Amino acid sequence: MNAALIGLAGALWFIIMYRWYGGFIERKLVQPDNARPTPSQSMGDNMDYVSSHPALLFGHHFSSIAGAGPIVGPILAYSFFGWLPALLWILLGSVFIGAVHDYMSLMASVRNRGASVADLSQQHVSNTARWIFSIFLWLALVLVISVFAFLTAQTMAEKPEIVIPTIGLMLLAIAFGILVYRKGVNIWVGTTIALAIMFGLILLGDMVPIYASFDFWLISALLYSLVASTIPVWVLLQPRDYLSMYILIAGIGLAFVSLLVMQPEINGPAFTGFASAQGMPLWPILFITVACGAISGFHSIVASGTSAKQLRREMDGRLIAYGGMLTEGALAMIVVLLMSSVLFWNDVPVDELSGYVFGTLLANKGANITFGTAMGRAMESIGIPLAYGIAFGILMLNTFILTTLDTCARLTRYVMTESLGQKIPAMRNKYLATLAGLVVAYILTLGNGWRVLWPAFGAANQLIGALSLMVVSSYLFGFKKATTYTLIPAIFMLATTEAALFYQLVWQYIPTANYALAIIAVLLMVLGFVMSVEVYKRFQRKPEVHIPEQPLIAKE
Repeated sequence: MNAALIGLAGALWFIIMYRWYGGFIERKLVQPDNARPTPSQSMGDNMDYVSSHPALLFGHHFSSIAGAGPIVGPILAYSFFGWLPALLWILLGSVFIGAVHDYMSLMASVRNRGASVADLSQQHVSNTARWIFSIFLWLALVLVISVFAFLTAQTMAEKPEIVIPTIGLMLLAIAFGILVYRKGVNIWVGTTIALAIMFGLILLGDMVPIYASFDFWLISALLYSLVASTIPVWVLLQPRDYLSMYILIAGIGLAFVSLLVMQPEINGPAFTGFASAQGMPLWPILFITVACGAISGFHSIVASGTSAKQLRREMDGRLIAYGGMLTEGALAMIVVLLMSSVLFWNDVPVDELSGYVFGTLLANKGANITFGTAMGRAMESIGIPLAYGIAFGILMLNTFILTTLDTCARLTRYVMTESLGQKIPAMRNKYLATLAGLVVAYILTLGNGWRVLWPAFGAANQLIGALSLMVVSSYLFGFKKATTYTLIPAIFMLATTEAALFYQLVWQYIPTANYALAIIAVLLMVLGFVMSVEVYKRFQRKPEVHIPEQPLIAKE
C-alpha cells in the first residue's frame, strides 16, 4: 500500500472536516461575535493578557500543544499494535473529540475572562470539582515536564549537532520579540530574516557540535523552564513559539513532499493483534499512547491558560484551536506513515539499509533518533543530505519539546497560585510556585526513563481531556444547549483512562515496586471517579441559563 496516497487522502479528510464539522460546532455551540471584547482587550496587562495577531497566536498555541506528543505517541502505538489502529484513531479522534475539546475549552475560557478549566469547573460544576481539577492539572503538568525534560536531555546528549540551533533559536526569539513588539519591525520582514538565521544555525550546529552529559542537559532544561516561564510572554514565549511553528510546518511539508516523491510502500504490519508483544491490550492502551495526536487534556490547559488570554477576536478561535488540533493530527498521521514505510519493520532488502530498521532504532536510540532517521531518509529523496535531514528532524522534535516544557512550567505556576496560593501566601510568588513543580518533575525522572513515564503521562493527560469535556458539557447544560457533542466523547475517554490507570497499577507499577507512579495512578483514579460524580450531580439539577460577564452563548 502506497504511503503517499494514504497521506493525500488523510490531508483531504482534515481539510473537509475543518470546514464541515468545525464550522458546525462553531455555529451550533459557540456563535462567535467579534463585537464582544476578549480578555486580551478588556484585561490587557502586557504580561499574560496580550492581544495577538492570529499568526503569532497560532504559532504559540500550536507549538505549545504539539511538543513530543504527536511524534512519540504514534511511534509507540505503531510498535505496539501496527499502523492501522493508530491511523484510524488519529483521523477520527482528532476531528470528533480532540478538536471539539480544544475549541470549546478555548472559547469557554475566553467568555469567562480567560479563566482556567479548573476555575470553570468551580463555576459550572462545584467547589469540590475545582479543587479536584486543580490537583489533576498540577499532576498532569508535572508528568509532562518529567517526560519532556528527559527527552530533551537524551536528545541533546546523543545529538550534540542540535545544541547550537536549539539554544540559538531562544536567543533569536528574544531579538525577534523586541524588534517586532518594541521597535515596530514588520512581522513578515522579521520572520524572513529570522528563518534565514535559523537555517544558518542548523549548518553551524553540524560544524560545531557541543558535547555534555545527560544530567547536565536535564538540569539545564529545568532551569531554562524556570526562567522562560517567569518572564513576560512577549519576550520569549510568543516569538519563540511563532518561529518554532515554521520549523514544524516546514517539517510537515518536507515530510509530505518527500513521501510524494519517494512513493514508499508500507512494509510494516497493519495490525499486530488485540494485544501487543508486551501483553498490553489494544483497549485502552492505544487511546492513551496516541495522546496529543487525537485528543489531549493538556490542550485544554494551554487553551484556557495562555491562548485564551491572547485571542484578539472571537472569530479567530476556530482557526487557533480546532485548526491547531487538526494540524497536529496531520503531523501524527505523517509520523505513522514515515515509520511504516520509510523505515523497515524487520528485514531489509540490502545490507546497506540495515540502519533503517524500526525496531532496532527504537530499542537502541529512542523515539527521537528514530524519528530523525526516518525524516533524514525521506528527505534524501528531494536532495537534502542525510546528515542534515536527520539533524533537522531531531531539531524539529527537540524544539517543540522545549516549547512545551516552559509552557507547562508557566501553567503549573498558574494552577499553584490560583489554588494553594489562596491559603499559603508564599505560593503566590511566581518563582516558588514554578519551582515546586520543577522539583517534583526532577524527582520523577530519577530511576524512570521516558518509556516508563510516557504511559503515566498519557493516562493522566487523557483523563484531563475527559474531565475538560465534562466541564464544558456542564457549561452547555447550564445554557440548555445540546451536550451530545461533548458529553459522549467525555464518557468514552473517562472509561478508557480509568481502565488504563487500573491496568498500569496492577500489571506494571505494583509488580515493579514503582510506588511513586503507583500512588499517582491511585490518586488519579479516585479523583477521576469523584469528579465524574460531581458532574453527574450537576446534571441532576435543573439547568439555569446563567449569564457570566462574557457569556459563552447568547441567551436565546
